[in-house]
Amino acid sequence: MDKPIMRDIALFVFRTVLGIIFVAHGFQKLFLVGITETTGQFSAMRIPQPKLSAYLAAFSELLGGALLVVGLLTTFIAGALALLMLAAFYFVHLNSGFFIHNGGFEYVMLIIFSLLMIVVFGSGRASVDWILTRNDQL
Repeated sequence: MDKPIMRDIALFVFRTVLGIIFVAHGFQKLFLVGITETTGQFSAMRIPQPKLSAYLAAFSELLGGALLVVGLLTTFIAGALALLMLAAFYFVHLNSGFFIHNGGFEYVMLIIFSLLMIVVFGSGRASVDWILTRNDQL
């Protein structure tokens, strides 16, 4: 396979896996844990405006993750989700050290930099973005 096709396959898989992770977390906040419990958790973590933040996080993760999977508005969504994760880094994980088993920031840091990779490299040709802005460049 040529390099552009391999790049597009890698971007598609990378974007899809990351999107599924976000969809799962948004779904969990809305439907499994529930928005009331999520608000309580956000309040206990001293996240500002816990109810608004819980709704914002849940819907951003659910819808943003779905848009990452299909590759629509990809760089914008990845940038917005990176900002959301930066807030999680600051408000929730920063003072817990590096390792995730202590509530640390290693996972959130990985997610932030993964999203930044999508901002830099875009969605690739296997995306709605490419279909909508289609040109003859490969």
